[in-house]
Amino acid sequence: MINKLSLADLDVRGKKVLMRVDFNVPLDKQANITDDTRIAAALPSIRYVLEHGGALILMSHMGRPKDKRVPEMSLAPCAKKLSSLLGQEVLFAQDCIGPSVTEQAKQLKAGQILLLENLRFHRSEEHPDEDPTFAQALAQLGDLYVDDAFGTAHRAHSSTAAITRFFPGKAAAGFLMEKEIEFLGSAVLNPERPFYAIIGGAKISSKLGVIKSLLSRADVLLIGGGMAYTFLKAQGIPIGDSIHEDQFLDEAKEILAASAQGKARLLLPLDIVVAQSLNAEAQTLTVSASEGIPNGFEGVDIGPKTIALFSEEIKKAKTIFWNGPLGVFEIAKFAQGTNSIAKAMAALSTSATTVVGGGDSIAAVQAAGLARQISHLSTGGGASLEYLEFGTLPGIEALSDRP
Repeated sequence: MINKLSLADLDVRGKKVLMRVDFNVPLDKQANITDDTRIAAALPSIRYVLEHGGALILMSHMGRPKDKRVPEMSLAPCAKKLSSLLGQEVLFAQDCIGPSVTEQAKQLKAGQILLLENLRFHRSEEHPDEDPTFAQALAQLGDLYVDDAFGTAHRAHSSTAAITRFFPGKAAAGFLMEKEIEFLGSAVLNPERPFYAIIGGAKISSKLGVIKSLLSRADVLLIGGGMAYTFLKAQGIPIGDSIHEDQFLDEAKEILAASAQGKARLLLPLDIVVAQSLNAEAQTLTVSASEGIPNGFEGVDIGPKTIALFSEEIKKAKTIFWNGPLGVFEIAKFAQGTNSIAKAMAALSTSATTVVGGGDSIAAVQAAGLARQISHLSTGGGASLEYLEFGTLPGIEALSDRP
């Protein structure tokens, strides 16, 4: 466990607790929340404060409103959802700073909750260096600070890092933050071996750092999804019209060379399902990866031989981390690879520590009804990758050390 102050170390009775949560949840056109996983994940910390006699002020961002008030990105639906989950009224502030918010916070009594409006309606949230008074204005609302938003811990923003300066010795990790660090820490810093990592998703650019880091940490690296085509092209294999990033071909070659020289064993697809267009009606073919993809076709999923190989390999793992789908899983026809890997991981529920990070991978696990058989579903995609890469995050570093 990290040597940072925990919510359990704080005496919250009679105090106003300012808690950063990650309520960046998907909404439909009627502003209904379509997936409340992130809100539910914060409930243990929220309930702890309320049950121990504290008053709670929650703050979060939603989406990318680009420094202005965007009604569709209001956190009001989150107040409503949290209210129904807790079975008590959740008060809502029309802004996150200002005289009326200060007054609302002041009036808050033990056992009550106030949710502030979207932090990112203010430019200063994402640019704390430009305006340090924003973090200070937020800090004045509470007596203690708790960060339970692992999904934003890789951002040094006003509400995740700058704010802790105003809470010396009183800035703690919430229970979700601790759980994330415990699972990712065991998966990365002290894994039971063999340690396998499965990295998918569309782009190699967003995951280069973590792939390089995993080459030294993992025993086996399984690569699928769109990024596999950059690796295939780097070996001179034709990839047809598949997604790829030419500017990273040299780095892909370096990663392949490092694996060949004794770093983690890197496995690429043996065969690929290809289609002429990305729609459910498209005709598909399965081609051998070594022969490549014909012009006019693009890779949409890993093929049956790859599914068999990856599934067999996964059985050997004692620790496994997965980020990123292995095909265009939003289209059911191209989701077989992703679903098969989810099943292979779920089958290890009693014999290995399994961690899934990133919204798409979690969605695939949930769609397959396998969430309960995974040791830990990480609420932070980008944060989990950066934690794997660096072993810490700005939002964690900013918290008070445990005495």
